[in-house]
Amino acid sequence: MRSGARRCGGLCGEGWRRPRTPCPLRRTPRPFLRGNGRAGWRDWPADYHDPHGAAVTRFSAEHADAVGFYLFLQWLAKRSLDEAQRAAIDSGMALGLIADLAVGMDSGGSHAWSRPDDLLTGLSIGAPPDLLGPDGQSWGITGFSPLALQRTGFEPFIATLRAALDHAGGIRIDHALGLRRLWVVPEGASPTEGAYLAMPVDDLFRLIALESHRARAVVIGEDLGTVPEGFRPAMDAMAMLGMRVLWFERNAEGGFLPAKDYATDAAAMTGTHDLATVAGWWRGRDIEWQWQLGRTSRAANEAADQAARADERTSLWAALVAAGVAEGRQPAPDDPGRVIDAALAFIGRTPSVLAIVPMEDVIGAVEQPNLPGTIDEHPNWRRRMPAATGTLLARPDIAARLAAFDTERRS
Repeated sequence: MRSGARRCGGLCGEGWRRPRTPCPLRRTPRPFLRGNGRAGWRDWPADYHDPHGAAVTRFSAEHADAVGFYLFLQWLAKRSLDEAQRAAIDSGMALGLIADLAVGMDSGGSHAWSRPDDLLTGLSIGAPPDLLGPDGQSWGITGFSPLALQRTGFEPFIATLRAALDHAGGIRIDHALGLRRLWVVPEGASPTEGAYLAMPVDDLFRLIALESHRARAVVIGEDLGTVPEGFRPAMDAMAMLGMRVLWFERNAEGGFLPAKDYATDAAAMTGTHDLATVAGWWRGRDIEWQWQLGRTSRAANEAADQAARADERTSLWAALVAAGVAEGRQPAPDDPGRVIDAALAFIGRTPSVLAIVPMEDVIGAVEQPNLPGTIDEHPNWRRRMPAATGTLLARPDIAARLAAFDTERRS
């Protein structure tokens, strides 16, 4: 140890530092406009709305340390993601990280402040009423303007793609249907009062293909919801993998498709963050949430809802048995363990080029991470794993579940 040196102890990884040279993470800057900027830049004083204006220039000069601190955090985040990707590949993973390309951005965020002409100011992206959100959805985010994309040669879209692919072996495009059309809702209006806005889909598809080729990365498109006619064939033509979710892969009579009939050029999965977990679906927890939210009447529909789910359980168990991943009598609704094991093995057995299993299904969680169409009614994105990940994955039942899934994929 050098004389006079001291340990940083922070997150920056710089190790021993000289006296009177504090780690940037130890010096949290004084918040700017505390209490007045909670909704982003639009709540700032008008002088600060222009990123190139005199007020912002003066603030940057007077608070250079604060500005540098946030630049440092961006650098640290990028370095951490790069190291995680290297560790994944060095450990034998074929793809490593798969990044998520969000459908839009916060209208009070940095992009809307620094480049407002890129975006659909005053509009919120969402979805029309469908099975996932019977009341429609307005997500409170905005997105790229199709006219601005064409005017700028798609520069902001290309930059976004490159940033997402910089540290990943693939990307998942959230709400990929928005590449063709976006359901946009005026701010403050009901989601049912929205309209479709056409996007330059051919150009966007070609740019995604080009950037994924440059990055040698796979692309997964979330093609769930109200899918426009011809959209999935267009994805196939561009080698963009669709998402084939267990609950939605049904035949004309409503029965579950055999594992062998899943699409090859797709990512098969037991569920997504917006859907019931296997345990939750088997128990009927998703139905209970619909009653609790008032989307359906428990008093009027309980018997019919329970009967319909009982028929679905029988259909699912039959599909699992037919696939050779389950056997014996159908488990009771309050005993989902064997169903979870079989569901993971079922998805593993599909011919889809990728198979994805949410951590909630790996551990057998009942509650789903997010319930579309809710804000405070459901604890979206606030649920934690019941123990440290390493401890969970070492549990004998979970380790056996993952081993069976791996065996199916390898065979």
